Amino acid sequence: MIHRALAPALFAGCVSAAVQAAAADGADDKPYIVVDGFKVDAKTMNGFRAWRAAACDRCHGANQQGLVGPSLLVSMKTLSKQEFVKVVTEGRLEKGMPSFTTSRMVMDNTDGLYAYLKGRAEGAITQARVQEMPQ
Repeated sequence: MIHRALAPALFAGCVSAAVQAAAADGADDKPYIVVDGFKVDAKTMNGFRAWRAAACDRCHGANQQGLVGPSLLVSMKTLSKQEFVKVVTEGRLEKGMPSFTTSRMVMDNTDGLYAYLKGRAEGAITQARVQEMPQ
């Protein structure tokens, strides 16, 4: 039997746990978790690290705005994850985009790289440079 005074607190705790579980599971179909526009989950942070290690900014710009390569802020709005993985692994040689199959950093963090760039394109990640949120 639950005491009447404890019932509201128990209910609030259950709701909070459900919201956190939904966010962790990506129930809202977002591949990333972001707070305050720049604090991201560990997977997305590793994607950002892969972005930096592979020097993707040389072609796509430091803010993903596009240089000799297309703006990822635009193209990632419509690119599916499957299409993204194909571009990263096979490249688009005719357009100057190399394959990254030899980059362990990129291949080990393809999900995070997709999450980071999707978050940037959707405007949820408001700064190009991100920080890992405390766990």
